[in-house]
Amino acid sequence: MQSKRADVRVINDEILSDNWYLLKKYTFDHQRRDGEWQRQTREVYDRGNGATILLYNRDKKTVILTRQFRFPVFINGHQGDLIEAAAGLLDNMDPESRIKAEAEEETGFKVSSVQKIFEAYMSPGSVTEKLYFYLAEYQPKDKTSAGGGIKAEGEDIDVLELPFEDALRGIETGMIVDGKTIMLLYHVALKGILYSDLVAAPVPVQVPACAILAGTRKKEI
Repeated sequence: MQSKRADVRVINDEILSDNWYLLKKYTFDHQRRDGEWQRQTREVYDRGNGATILLYNRDKKTVILTRQFRFPVFINGHQGDLIEAAAGLLDNMDPESRIKAEAEEETGFKVSSVQKIFEAYMSPGSVTEKLYFYLAEYQPKDKTSAGGGIKAEGEDIDVLELPFEDALRGIETGMIVDGKTIMLLYHVALKGILYSDLVAAPVPVQVPACAILAGTRKKEI
């Protein structure tokens, strides 16, 4: 692997596991800010990139989330199933096509128009994955199936339609602890997407994103 940065020299990589995805041990030299070169090693997990989407309905002020068992969080002490936005790995598809397919597989809603809002590395200290974040508005007529995921892939997914404010409150109560889902919900809150009757004041960086809900309502005429 050739580095495009002058301050990073990759010396060696060693495959530790390729049973499911790819786990490698890298040895590299990194030039510190004082000019000194330091040799380091890191274990890096490569499972490809992914995409996630939050479906919302403006009229009902609701969002579609999923609930499923996640073994890694189970062995880290989380006893309940995880409530999440629909998501999946790209599997050699472009992000927009993949997330449309994933939304239909998991939630049963077929959305034709999606909006990309940002990209983010979710665990940059050890995992290569970059996640593409999307929003889409849904209507009841968009429901084409029960969803639930693909049984052959071990998916057994409940589909939840929650009031948006209940979902936000779930972050505070610990009902929702999935990082990508929290980011999507707070983005919708920050932008006032479901509350067109709110006059959004500028939100300082240090103010929590959900503070947008405290905006001033337009005066009724």
